[in-house]
Amino acid sequence: MSILNQFRLDGQVVVVTGGGRGIGEAIALGMAEAGADIVVAARRTNEIEAVAEKVRALGRRALAITTDMMEIEQVQALADQTFKEMGGLTSWVSNAGGADDRVPRTLLEMPEKQWDFQMNLNLKAVWTGAQAAGNYMKDNGGGTIINISSQAGNKASPFNGPYAVAKSGVNNLTQTLAAEMAPLGIRVNSVSPGPIPTEVFLEFTKLTEEDIPNMGKQFGIPLGRIGMPEDIAPACVYLASGASSWMTGQDIKINGGL
Repeated sequence: MSILNQFRLDGQVVVVTGGGRGIGEAIALGMAEAGADIVVAARRTNEIEAVAEKVRALGRRALAITTDMMEIEQVQALADQTFKEMGGLTSWVSNAGGADDRVPRTLLEMPEKQWDFQMNLNLKAVWTGAQAAGNYMKDNGGGTIINISSQAGNKASPFNGPYAVAKSGVNNLTQTLAAEMAPLGIRVNSVSPGPIPTEVFLEFTKLTEEDIPNMGKQFGIPLGRIGMPEDIAPACVYLASGASSWMTGQDIKINGGL
């Protein structure tokens, strides 16, 4: 097999949570371009249906399933429907994440409701997704799980504490899942993006799209520019493909050199 063919995803069925926009949309389209059929899941039905149409325009099958990733029954239903309607489930990308009201706070000021929301969305949903997908993969030839973490999980993150703590948990969860699932033929890895101007990021930082050209300098990024959702998709293609067949429990940092 040629080196480039090892990156192909032909025959794969990939679930992308939080796939209606931003990083999730870019991952879904990148996986489709590499040959995979795509299931897009998120709470906003109109957004995931739009992404599914873009996947179909690339010549791949697509399914849009409205899902609240904080509801374990809906996560399980997502896996069930994917396997039933798409005929398989070979890769699961846990990308759904963010904050509730997107207000910067210190940990001393943090209401319990906001803490719980971020733990449930950014950490618990990664576990429930891996559980739902893994139980199908282990009985059907294995698969790959890719968790979208954040560089915030690797350092102090003032005013963004719950998110950073949750992502730190995602990093350990990835390692533990990888150790437990390796005998089942399931590889588990993560990707930690640096700053990318998604809707949540812009609202949280109080910046606008007009600020994007200067963000590289503002954040001190060595490569001189802010990241974009399309910067994350190639790493996910690699992790889902045979090119990374001897890789599990690892985190790929994509941050412009920060």
